[in-house]
This record gives sequence, C-alpha cells and structure tokens, in this order.
Amino acid sequence: MDKSWIAKPQNSNEYIVGLENFLDFAFQHGAIENSKIICPCPSCGFHKWHARKDVRDHLLYKPFPKNYLVWNFHGEKEVTEFSTSAHVMRETLTTKHLLDNMVNDAFGIHMDQESGEDSGTEDFVNDEPRENRRDFDEFLKEGNQKLQEGSDFTKLEFIVKLYHIKVLCGLSDKAITMILELVKDAFSCVNLPTTFDQAKKLIRKLSLDYVKIDACPNDCMLFEDEDPNNIQQTCSHCGASRWNSKKKKKKKQAAKVLRYFPLKPRLQRLFMCRKTAEHMLWHATAKGENDKMVHPRDGEAWKTFDLTHREFGLQPRNVRLGHASDGFNPYRSMSSTHSIWPVFLIPYNLPPWMCMKHTSFILSMVIPGKHSPGNNIDIYLKPLVRELKELWDEGMEIYDASEHKMFKIHAALIWTVSDFPGLSMLSGWNTYTGLACPTCNFDAKPCYLNHSKKWCYIGHRRFLGRQHRFRLSRVRFDGHIEERDPPAKLSGSEILAQVENLDVTFWKKEKLNKKGKRGRQATMQWRKRSIFFELPYWKTNLLRHNLDFMHIEKNVCDNILYTLLNEKSKAKDNLNARKDLQDMGIRRDLWPDDNGKYHLALYSLTRDAKKVFLATLKNVRVPDGYSSNISRCIDEAQQKIIGLKSHDCHILIEQLLPLAIRNVLPNQVTSVLIEFCSFFRILCGKSLSRTELDKLQDRIVITLCHLEMLFPLSFFTVMVHLTVHLVEEAKLGGPVHYRYMYPIERELGHLKSFVRNKAYPEGSIAEGYLAEESLTFCSRYIDDMETRFNRPSRLCYDPPYEMSSVLPKLGTPHGGHSNFNLTKIEKLQAHRYVVFNREGVKPYINAFRDHIRRTSKGRRLSPAEIEKKVNKDFVDWFQALVSENSYFIKYTLYISQLNNLE
Repeated sequence: MDKSWIAKPQNSNEYIVGLENFLDFAFQHGAIENSKIICPCPSCGFHKWHARKDVRDHLLYKPFPKNYLVWNFHGEKEVTEFSTSAHVMRETLTTKHLLDNMVNDAFGIHMDQESGEDSGTEDFVNDEPRENRRDFDEFLKEGNQKLQEGSDFTKLEFIVKLYHIKVLCGLSDKAITMILELVKDAFSCVNLPTTFDQAKKLIRKLSLDYVKIDACPNDCMLFEDEDPNNIQQTCSHCGASRWNSKKKKKKKQAAKVLRYFPLKPRLQRLFMCRKTAEHMLWHATAKGENDKMVHPRDGEAWKTFDLTHREFGLQPRNVRLGHASDGFNPYRSMSSTHSIWPVFLIPYNLPPWMCMKHTSFILSMVIPGKHSPGNNIDIYLKPLVRELKELWDEGMEIYDASEHKMFKIHAALIWTVSDFPGLSMLSGWNTYTGLACPTCNFDAKPCYLNHSKKWCYIGHRRFLGRQHRFRLSRVRFDGHIEERDPPAKLSGSEILAQVENLDVTFWKKEKLNKKGKRGRQATMQWRKRSIFFELPYWKTNLLRHNLDFMHIEKNVCDNILYTLLNEKSKAKDNLNARKDLQDMGIRRDLWPDDNGKYHLALYSLTRDAKKVFLATLKNVRVPDGYSSNISRCIDEAQQKIIGLKSHDCHILIEQLLPLAIRNVLPNQVTSVLIEFCSFFRILCGKSLSRTELDKLQDRIVITLCHLEMLFPLSFFTVMVHLTVHLVEEAKLGGPVHYRYMYPIERELGHLKSFVRNKAYPEGSIAEGYLAEESLTFCSRYIDDMETRFNRPSRLCYDPPYEMSSVLPKLGTPHGGHSNFNLTKIEKLQAHRYVVFNREGVKPYINAFRDHIRRTSKGRRLSPAEIEKKVNKDFVDWFQALVSENSYFIKYTLYISQLNNLE
C-alpha cells in the first residue's frame, strides 16, 4: 500500500484518505477483541485497544508514527502470538525479522530482494573490508543462541533490549551486572552472560568506534604518529612533554587526549539503515512552496551552493552538514572552571521532524579541558577538516538500503552554529572591539563611551532609504547627519583576501591571568585565518558562521527588562549613561544636574507601575510544558526579576512582555517595544515567507531607530545591533530553529549526564555516547517496547469517558480545583478562541473574507478593515452555515454547551 500519506500534515486530504485506508486494512486483517485494534498513536504507544472511531480521532489529533511502515501489528504480516493480558502484543517472527534487519544493516550484509543472495556490500561498511565476514558470522552464531531450552528469546534479543533499558533509564554498569546475575540464577539461563562487560562485548560489535589522538597540553599540536616505533615525546613548538608527569603508572598516559569519532562510517550507516536511508533524500524529493521556507534547503545559501557546484547538487544523496560547538562544565559545580568542547555535526538532508532531534546529531569530537581551546581550536579541528576534504574530493561508496544499490556520495560543510564568543574562535574575527559585528566588518563606526567604559553600537539610520527623514535628524540620534550607505555583505573570497597574509601561529600560547582566564583580547581585528578556508568550497558559501538567535534574544530581553525596572546592577540607564549623553551633546532632557542627580526617563517604571508589571508576570498561567515556572523568578517584595534562563527570556519577549507593559508605560514606548517583540516572534516561526521577510527587514530598522531615540547609548550592546542582520541570515539559511543553540545546549546537558568518573570526564562522555549511539540504531528496529521513537508523551491521558474531538483533553488533572462563573465577555472570548484556532475552520474564514469583498458595495476595503469585520461578524455567519460534516455537528453541540456554562 502507498504509505507516503504518513509524512503529510494531519489536516491534509492525503493524510485523511490514507488514514481511512489504513483503518480499512487494519480492521479487515488485524482486528480482535470485539472489533478493536491496537492503537498506534504516540499516546497509546501500541499498548491499548480501541474501536475504529477512537483510533481515528487519536490519529487525527496525534501524528501517525513515522517509523511504523510495516504494519505488523495490524495484519500486514502473520501474527503468531498475542499477549493481551498486560495490553502488550509480541510478534515473534516479526521481532526476529526486525533484529535480522538490524544486524544486516549494521554489518552491511544486504540480501538481494529477488534471489535472496548477498549483494556483497559488506566490503563497504568501513574503509577496510571485514575479514571474510568472520565478525558477522561469529556475531550471528553467538547472538542466535537461545537463552534456555524452550525460550523464545535469543541471546541477542535479550541483551539488546536490556542494553536499551540501561541507557534509556540511566542504570549503572553495576546495576546491570546484578540484574544479569539475578536472572541467570532465577531462570537458569545457560547462555546469558554473567557480567555487563561480557554483554557489552556483543553489543559493541554493532557500534562504531572512536580514535584517541594525543595533544600538546598547551594546545600547540596533535601527536599523530605515523610510525609506532618512533613516537614523538615532546611538542615541536613549546617543548612541553607529551605525557602526564603527575600520574606515575607503568604505562604512560598522555597529558591531553582528543577523542575523534570518524565521520565516514556514520554517514554510511545513515544510508545502510533502511529506517533512515529514505529520509536522507527528503530535501530533494519533498515538494516546497515558492514563497515559504520550512527547511534550510529553501534558503538562498543552499540553492546557490548547488548552482555553484553543479556536480554536487545533481546527486541528492550528497550530504550537507552543519558544524555546532560550544563549551560546558562537565561537573555539577559552579566553582569549577573546567571547560570541555564537544563538536557536533548536523545532517541537514533529513526532514524537519528529524533534522534537529537528539537522535540525529553526530558527535564528531570531544576537545579536552581543562581550559577552553580559544583561538587554538583549529588545531583540534584538523582531523575533521581532513576528512571533510576527502569526502569532497574523493567521496565514498555507500549502499542505499531504500533502493538496494551502490552510490558514490560526497559531503560538504555549509555553515557553523555557535554562540558569539564561539563564532570569534571559529572565524578568527575579534568580537571584543568596536568592530565586533562580523557582518558589518570594517565598514562600521566605533563608538566608545568614556563614562560607561564600553563600546556601543548605534547608527542604524544607515540601513534606511536615502530619502528617509531620520537621516537628517541630529539631536534625536548621535548629533550627526547620516550619509552612509548600508554595509556591503562581503563574500568568502573577500574575507579570504583580508586574512590571507596573516601569520597563523597557533602555538603562541595566550597568557592567563591569576584566575586561569585569558586577558582582554588584542586590538588586532583578524586574529587568524579560519581552518575552514582549507575546504575548497568554503569561500563560495554565502553563510559561513551563523549569528545565534537564542543568545541575541536572551541579551535583548535582559537589556529591556532590567532597564524598565531600573535595576542598579544590570540596568543600562545610570549616571554614567546620562553623562555619556551629555558628552555627546544629545538628549538634553536626560542630562544629570550638577549634583549628579537625574530624573526617571519615559521608559523607566515607577514604583506603582512596577507592582502592576511584576504582578502580571507573577500571575501568568501557561499550558504544561510551554515554559518553565516564570513566577519563581519574580520577587515582588524587592521588585526584581532574578534567575531567568534563555527559554524564559524567549517566552517573555515573544509572548508575555507585550501584555505586561501595555498599561504601565507611555504609548510611544509601548508601541516600539511591542514592535520589537513582534520581530522576534515572527522570525522564530516554523515557516517563513520571503515576502514577509522583506517587510520585516524594513520594520526592524525603523524599530531600532526609534529605540535610539528613546533609550540611552549604553543600551545598544552588540547583541542589540546584531538583530538588524538576523533577517538577511534567515533569507540565506531558512528558519532560525535549524541554526540556533537551543538543541545544542540541550545536547550538552545530556552529555553532562554521562560523566560518572569525574577524573576522566572526556572518556566518560565518549563511552556514554558510543552506548547511546548503539541504542539509537537498535531502537529503530524495536517495535514491541518503549523506545525513543515511540515513547508516549508526558501529557498522555486516557479519559474514562467519551469526549468530543473538538477540544480533546490533554494532561493529567492533579491538585485542587475551584468553581467560578464565566462572564458574558469570557464566554465570547472562549467561543472565538475555538473558532479561530481550528484548522477545519480556516477555509470558512477565507470564504468569509471573499464574501466581505464581494458585498463591499464597490468600495475597496483595506486588509485591516476586512480583518475587523471578520473578528466581529464571522462567528454569527459561521453558525448560520448548514453542513453535513460530523465535525461541524460536534462543533455546534459544543457551542450550545458553551453558551449554557455557569
């Protein structure tokens, strides 16, 4: 059967028709228990049996499992054994078949679909062939042993599932060993391993490995010894010993070790695995809309790369990779300054629902601490760049399990993702000077504030049109007429010309201060030539280093909040900021008097306004999982906001701040801040319109100019300035959620959980990742237990009574409850919310807009007038419609119940 509908949106006709065909097939071949089938929705997770109507409602609201392509639980294959007492179904033949597929995909042994003979692809699993399939044969011989006489479980199946539970639940090796001993004693399993180390030897044959490369303790070089009989003992640049002299053991230990995870075998596995091979072609096979951007493939950078390198673009299996890196403290102690830098690779070939998931990230290397590598990070990136050059020049042979053919593919790095200091380390551009913006480059005018002791970044009038009136205003801005054009976007070739003659001497160690930190960066703007310019295509990339939306949004939110609350330690408005205005001779109304006193500005909240503002944020209630408990950060007694995380700022600036400031600030301040918040909300959407982005760029320039007229100069840190470049980057790279740090930061927190041996945190992270990498691969072939790919939602709730699908209930009720009466306005608000937030109603809203245009008596209405009429009259017009669709019958019943609520 055609199963392409599974990837379609749930409100599309293709999905609904495909769902009906699935239900017809399932109830014809797999229905038991009084005409019920097992429900595959994420909430039920193949554990509950429901009638057709309930299954249909579940799958209309929840997505159909993307990896459930063989409907073995619904009659597509012969079911030989059921276990319904615990609402769990096991299918012996199918489980064995799936595990056989897993082993074949891991070892590269694929059967010809017609003849049943091996296709001979085992020679392409790694760069070197497996010796006469010895590993494969030994693995099958050992893995297919029965646990005991009459058992349905093989040794492989049992260990894979036990290993899955260990990694998913975070059990220690000691705990698994004790479980194995208990099971072996209780059930007399002859072939069961006694310890976890014995079990791990079997699983490790399914996993990929990593390489240890010794490094100079001062980050000068890597000891990549080609001759094992002639091992280099000291660094060629600084003379430091390769070995750790503090640990006196018989076997020498390196002072620093880089753990590198080879990229080629991991890309090969993406195509050899039949669960992911087809998804690697999504970027080329899925249809897109002309004006919409939902994926990096829709951006100008991706399209231009394919046009520039035509041979690369013609092969859809060629892989586009993103580079992401950041440092983190592996210990759960703020007093420790240890900094480890993992490097991730993101395969952007994958579809949107897989691309930025935890299971799709590839760990490339773990750069050791204790200190950040700083400008010398290029030393550690050499193995990755070398492999990327090989993948570009020579390519590699892969077996595509979706088409059962051999192909030669190449791979390319299209951009990097990091925070702003990380961008400085990777690109070599100094972000600690008045020319900190890497996009403006040298075409910027530095402005240093003598009293505030900091750089400020103003002058956004240059991005306006040449005839705009703001360009002639002096006192309201910086005291000068703006005659400059916007800065030109430099190409990679122009950047390369700037850094071509730099003396790249990484081995010159930067001096550290007493606290072990690097001092203030030198005034030299380009500090190095990035190692990525060794890639032949890097200079042709339109977008090389992304500005991180997450940290920009966080810093802007902090600037606004603490300035509005006039918090002394963090506010951008203080005596020094007022003196800077006086020195520049602008904004006389904000100058301090001779005694150093000044009055509150328009943007500062009074004591009473602070109470209203903080009480509004304190009393906000949001759906479970929407954000953290922001009310914990509100201190109404001291009138402060403390402890905001990055995601808290994300919710505040995009959703809550426009509501909280509406009645506590003057209109001219409120309108500008709401426009600024709207900019972040629109840009952070899952899909972007190219037409809307052009308008958004004009809006953000005007907004920044209005902010310059309202706020002091110290408000304009480099993060505020960088907002003017975010729209252009979105045009090049697509939606921002493919290029911001939220998933990277979550991944770093996940790696931190691997650190059990605090003496060797890098080794713990590497071993933990290998175990999880094996788990992720095996989980794709396990359908009869909870895995990362079919686990139910945390908000899973099975109502004990019949519910309408118009407003399905989410979450588990807990705590006390209270009764209250809805006012007439609240009923109307609830009513309108239901109407305007249902996918099925949108076509009728569009029809009503057309109805308004036709009945406007020849007068052309503006879009604002049309929307006003829609908000006012649509509900009455919609209720008057007569429809035979059962959805709208349920809807009208719900409306009648809503009107009777008390």
